[in-house]
Amino acid sequence: MDMHINNILKDLEKDNFQAYLITQFTNVKYISGYKPTSFAFCILKENPVIYASGMDMELANRDSTIEVKKYESYEIMIDELKREGVKNLAIEPSLPFSTYVRFRDDFEIDSKTYIDKQRMIKTPHEIEKITEATEIAQKSFLQLDTLNNSATEKEVAFDLVRLMIENGASKESFDTIVTSGADSSLPHAIPQAKKLDQPILIDWGAIYDGYCSDNTRTMVYTERQQEIWDIVAEAHDKAIQAIRPGLKCCEIDKVARDIIEDYGYGDKFIHSTGHSLGLDIHETPGFSLRDDTIIEEGMVITVEPGIYLEGEFGVRLEDTVSISKRANVIGNLPLNID
Repeated sequence: MDMHINNILKDLEKDNFQAYLITQFTNVKYISGYKPTSFAFCILKENPVIYASGMDMELANRDSTIEVKKYESYEIMIDELKREGVKNLAIEPSLPFSTYVRFRDDFEIDSKTYIDKQRMIKTPHEIEKITEATEIAQKSFLQLDTLNNSATEKEVAFDLVRLMIENGASKESFDTIVTSGADSSLPHAIPQAKKLDQPILIDWGAIYDGYCSDNTRTMVYTERQQEIWDIVAEAHDKAIQAIRPGLKCCEIDKVARDIIEDYGYGDKFIHSTGHSLGLDIHETPGFSLRDDTIIEEGMVITVEPGIYLEGEFGVRLEDTVSISKRANVIGNLPLNID
């Protein structure tokens, strides 16, 4: 049986649960290799099973490494669990309430993050896929020739996605951000139908074989913009240099945040320093003030400090690192784009 399933079964036994209900698509894929297209109920127990929708049966039978049954009704699924003696059921915290209410009368239920715990540590094979996604995204960015581009933000974003797909991505890993001028002070700006202004901030990523990448670069033009860029670059570099197994995630956030605060822009750094990624673009743990998760080898986390000056401009610089004895930046795109 899969190592991840075995680890989860041990967690279930330790906490006196007989089964674990999973419905989130990427969690189902992580466990079984099959990613649902409509809905699925993956139940991890001694003999794991996935109840898949009728229109997914061919796909599920092709891709899943665990048993697949056709979903017929909640009643049938619940009766089968009860016949197996399941009384205590663990569920994902993200399980929809409408699904929870179907199970709550028949089982003692509690939400558990067993699968998140497994997904925190990437296998070498997973890191290879994230690396390939990153290389596709970075190659595409360089082909875009942003500095000489006279298109609109929307058009540049569209062209970047097209290039990523042409270079081997299945799609973008999130809505590509191309923003410029004063709008760059919005961390999640939406590309507009206006010509590129200065500075230019691009936050983008590709998906390769299910795995995500994430980078941000900001191209600056004035002395004032360069001053802010230099501060963000220092926070970015020193945070990466500080990453070591055994430290807490919040300690890395503090490294980046302290640098930005020392220059007087602490209140302009309005998000966490980074997030894990993998099958999803946002996973746990993250480099944030409140995350005291211990850093371990095999984690893959972004480092993305930023300074946002409302009404003026913003600067963010982001790379993704894989962690061994230290942090290894994935890809080789320079911070400074000439």
